[in-house]
Amino acid sequence: MSNETLIIVSEFCAAHHIEVSFIESLSQHGLVNIETVNEQQAIPDAQLPSVEKMIRLHYDLDINLEGIETIFHLLERIETMQQEMHELRKKIGLYE
Repeated sequence: MSNETLIIVSEFCAAHHIEVSFIESLSQHGLVNIETVNEQQAIPDAQLPSVEKMIRLHYDLDINLEGIETIFHLLERIETMQQEMHELRKKIGLYE
């Protein structure tokens, strides 16, 4: 394991006023990685921004898990395309 900090799922859920089952559902859909530490479920702190976005999408906008999965897939594709465009612009800049 790397030097990442793990956040206990039950404590995170209590702080955000959500059910632990929601985080477990995210894990079942492959949207978040849950690790077991000392018989407690934990998520890497690097995933917190994504998990908090998913919470807002679900609880504030009433988007179901399949919708969240689709949104995050599309966001990943957009990010990949933006990186490709940046690389292509750098290459074009070399030829100008």
